[in-house]
Amino acid sequence: MKADSPIKRRTSRQIFVGDVPVGGDAPISVQSMTNTDTCDVKATVAQVRAIADAGADIVRISVPTMDAAEAFRQIRAQVTVPLVADIHFDHKIALKVAEYGVDCLRINPGNIGRDEKVRAVIDSARDKGIPIRIGVNAGSLSKELQRKYGEPTPEALLESAMHHVDILDKFNYPDFKVSVKASEVFMAVAAYRLLAKEIDQPLHLGITEAGGLRGGTVKSSVGLGMLLMDGIGDTIRVSLAADPVEEVKVGFDILKSLKLRANGINFIACPSCSRQNFDVVGTMNELEQRLEDIRTPMDVAVIGCIVNGPGEAREADIGLTGATPSNLIYVDGEPDHKISNADFIDHLEDVIRNRARQLEQTREEQEEQLIARSD
Repeated sequence: MKADSPIKRRTSRQIFVGDVPVGGDAPISVQSMTNTDTCDVKATVAQVRAIADAGADIVRISVPTMDAAEAFRQIRAQVTVPLVADIHFDHKIALKVAEYGVDCLRINPGNIGRDEKVRAVIDSARDKGIPIRIGVNAGSLSKELQRKYGEPTPEALLESAMHHVDILDKFNYPDFKVSVKASEVFMAVAAYRLLAKEIDQPLHLGITEAGGLRGGTVKSSVGLGMLLMDGIGDTIRVSLAADPVEEVKVGFDILKSLKLRANGINFIACPSCSRQNFDVVGTMNELEQRLEDIRTPMDVAVIGCIVNGPGEAREADIGLTGATPSNLIYVDGEPDHKISNADFIDHLEDVIRNRARQLEQTREEQEEQLIARSD
């Protein structure tokens, strides 16, 4: 990224989900959730690994039964990414996954039951250093709140969240994060804004049940973008009726667009027109698929003509500008060499990968120098 984000983030207490810091001055983390049958250990492990390979910092797994808890034990042993267990009502499941090495408990204390059950979960979490996530959802508000408000509202979401927060406060347990999700963008945004004024714990952002890949991406981008621009949010999940890997990609794209997180390539590409000297759309489709594995932050401009191409290329780490009779490749903002349309995608991929290696080597050298100076 060429510049830091102008966004001033809300100050929040920092907790750790495994080795991932959430809140404080930590980068905003990206999460997703498995949609396999948790008891199918092989399938769930494969999906957790795919989500982690896409760059996710944290993965959540639903654990609805004791059989699922036993499966979780096997899953935990086969993956390294921090895992959150999603649990409702049964405190014994929470105790079991805590024993098996869970990194965070997604559990609403008010739904657990009597004080002694809540205390048992909190004591276990405290003993093992496990944070709790309070997760309030507009679709599952208590009957009392439904009667009081008549329908889900931002105020109802806030009251529900604060009810659970009060329980954790009663047991003197501050290591938690909170979400107040709704599928309606304005409701979710208003609820988070209210909550941000009430507590200093980290906030987990999401527009729940946002929809399919296209519609859900748009709704999540709008809702999360509004909150992130306010400086609200310490960890996010984009909820899509799609492959969880797509949630991770969209999450990082949202953060990259606001300069809040750098992960992989930030593409600058024109929508193409009759001035294009190569197939911009086809080129972008190829490059995005081929270069998904790159985690080094870098800007790549792909512009089809010489009107906007040179200007964009000069601001990018690698730039491709369409021209006649040959296209021009820029490296680190300077014209470097020309390339024809024949097999140029293979060549451009090599150029980008080489530049990514150079940037990564430079970053590692700078880190070593900082460590040496601190010693």
